[in-house]
Amino acid sequence: MKNIQKMIADRKKAIDEMRSVTTAAEAREDKKMTEAEGVRWGELNKQVDAMKAEIDAEQRLQTLEAENATTIQSPAAAVDRRKTPLGENIKAIYEKRVITGMSELVPADGGFFVTTDHVTELFKTTFAQTSFAQKCRRIPISSNSNALTMNAVAESSRVTGHRWGGVNGYWLEEAGLKEYSHPKFRQIELKLKKLAALCALTDELLQDASALNSIVSQAFAEEFSWLIDEAIARGVGGGQPIGIQGHPSLVTVAIEPGQLANTVLYENVVNMYTRMVASSMPKAEWYINQTVLPQLYTMALAIGFGGVPVYMPAGMASASPYGTLMGKPVNVTEHNGALSAVGDISFCDLSQYLIAEKGGMDQASSIHVRFLNDETVLRFVIRIDGQPMWNTTIAAADGSGTTYSPFVTLAARP
Repeated sequence: MKNIQKMIADRKKAIDEMRSVTTAAEAREDKKMTEAEGVRWGELNKQVDAMKAEIDAEQRLQTLEAENATTIQSPAAAVDRRKTPLGENIKAIYEKRVITGMSELVPADGGFFVTTDHVTELFKTTFAQTSFAQKCRRIPISSNSNALTMNAVAESSRVTGHRWGGVNGYWLEEAGLKEYSHPKFRQIELKLKKLAALCALTDELLQDASALNSIVSQAFAEEFSWLIDEAIARGVGGGQPIGIQGHPSLVTVAIEPGQLANTVLYENVVNMYTRMVASSMPKAEWYINQTVLPQLYTMALAIGFGGVPVYMPAGMASASPYGTLMGKPVNVTEHNGALSAVGDISFCDLSQYLIAEKGGMDQASSIHVRFLNDETVLRFVIRIDGQPMWNTTIAAADGSGTTYSPFVTLAARP
């Protein structure tokens, strides 16, 4: 029989730690949790919920024992999933499958055994394998919220009278007339979307904890990282993040007159580079489809009747052989369009893309979804959202109408 008073005391201790995390955040000027605090708060919140369910189950069990004056074997001690590898966690569940019955509340009577965990390492691995997401600005959302709202400047032009959305300063003669102006603001709102996957594992596979840990962790980390990057590149909103491709903040550079299909010219690269907003140039990088590589390797700057290679040695637009273009890193990804499609080559500062995330990845396991097939079902869920921090391109201060952005791509070559 479990000590209910000790269980209640442990839960109170976890709640007190949640309060201390919140108090520490409120003491700071921005009133926000750090990424580590957000993750910890989420972990504690799940622990508190799990403890409450365990206390309720034990109280129910002890009540039934008192009513029936019979001895009911108490549930086996819960496995501490946060201290064991993923494979061993699932193997432990498998070894407890002998429990059967109809009740969901009392394991000894019902056998509906569902465990949930906060898989921090798998979440970290997912982002470590991304091409885009690891370079974006990531903000954790506290456990008592499902959205993020951020204030931003409503600026679409650097022309005088439009900076900061409408601030206007001017030179005056003595006693000259002054006019009012003020900045304008907008709000960025991110509402968490759910990215999920299921995996059914046979009893035979469950017996090999080492292989299970390696296979399942790698497979789901890679799948989630691919889907998150794809959403950043071309997400359509609604039930998924808003992507860069097709967003109003994207600058699409026109191709050269008479340019052929399946080509990327040095002039394209120069024009894209010069449309990057100046404040983002230090962080901007190139992102290309693998089919663009032959174009870079053979790209040349025409000089008279000859030419000089600009991507391969020596020098020119490349600061080091094969690695940079115009001094900026070149990243090959699966999320850029194929050669000649819009977006086959992009120049982006991904720190200007905002990601909101909550509590890392949830892992749940059930032996009864596929009980008759001798399989355990795993469920993995990440709650996340994202969108560009810019709501539009920005017009040049010279009044030429030229627009700039932290996201630049090349138009299609039909």
